[in-house]
Amino acid sequence: MFVGVARVVIQIPGSRSLKDRRSVVRSFKDRVRARLGASVAEVGDVESWQVATFGLSTVSGERSRCEAAMSQAVSIAHSLSEALVADVRTEVFSFGRAGEGIRNGIESSLDEEP
Repeated sequence: MFVGVARVVIQIPGSRSLKDRRSVVRSFKDRVRARLGASVAEVGDVESWQVATFGLSTVSGERSRCEAAMSQAVSIAHSLSEALVADVRTEVFSFGRAGEGIRNGIESSLDEEP
């Protein structure tokens, strides 16, 4: 099992109000969810008119799918006409076959003797 995560920071230089900002933020979130089925949330300061920070995640049985999804999400951010990508950080974590590497998961309680 692989988990892909990303932090994407965009600048919205033309934003003059929170309403302008919300339009760009909503557009990005809706596109990522519709095209990739990835989870996306705004994780930064929501009161700043010209900066937005997003956290994204996806889960797959293949590392390449997670990497592709995070790459496509970054491409979507770059395609926003009203915004500039200021920072990107992505990482893919492996939890072993079928998530076996997760500590203290349900599997550990199943292995215990009563």
